[in-house]
Formats: sequence, C-alpha cells, structure tokens
Amino acid sequence: QVQLVESGGGSVQAGGSLRLSCAASLYTFSQGCMGWFRQSPGKEREGVASFDNGGLRAYADSVRGRFTISKGDATNILYLQMNSLKPEDTAMYYCAADPGYCGRGDGTLREYHYTYWGQGTQVTVAS
Repeated sequence: QVQLVESGGGSVQAGGSLRLSCAASLYTFSQGCMGWFRQSPGKEREGVASFDNGGLRAYADSVRGRFTISKGDATNILYLQMNSLKPEDTAMYYCAADPGYCGRGDGTLREYHYTYWGQGTQVTVAS
C-alpha cells in the first residue's frame, strides 16, 4: 500500500524558513504528478506547489517566489522549501501524488487529480 509521510513542519517567526519533506513507500516520484497542498482551519485545502507529468513546476500566486518544490536524489523524496514565511502560511501541509495525468500548469494544483495523500505536517508562523 502506497504511503506518503510528511515531516519538517514546526513553528517559526515571520521571515523564517522551513523545509518540508515527503517520503513515499511503494511509490516513486519519477512518475506521474506530485504536489504540496495546505489547509487552514475554516478554509478549503489549496494547492501550493506541484510538478506535472512533464516535470514542470506550478505555484500558487500566494507563494510564488518564496516556496520551491523539488525532488530528492532518491526517487521517493519530495521537498518543499519555504522561505520568507508569513503568518498567513500557517496551515497543515499535505503531500500528494498520482501516477496518472494531472493536467498542466496551474491545473496540477487541483486536489481532485491526486490519489495518494499523506497525513500532513503542521506549519505555524508567528508574527
């Protein structure tokens, strides 16, 4: 059974940085599409960053220029580097993946494309 496990969340001051990691079991990030999503209390889950099937990155407008999605040297690791964090970045962050086609560009930031999800890691940014 495919499992995605996020780590690296925590509490930081505004302006700080965190790097989230997602480790996959029985799945490789060399196929399909993958991404990071987040959800704050009372809000819908939103796409933050993703790779489409061709390896092109997409970012939400709210994080572009501050967050970077990347793959690790091992094919089962996905990262999200978050810099210049703001209080509004506070959320539970989820890793997601799907072996099929997930669209292109911003289309890959829609959660309905994704089959596999992690349990999430909490990020809290204090002002």
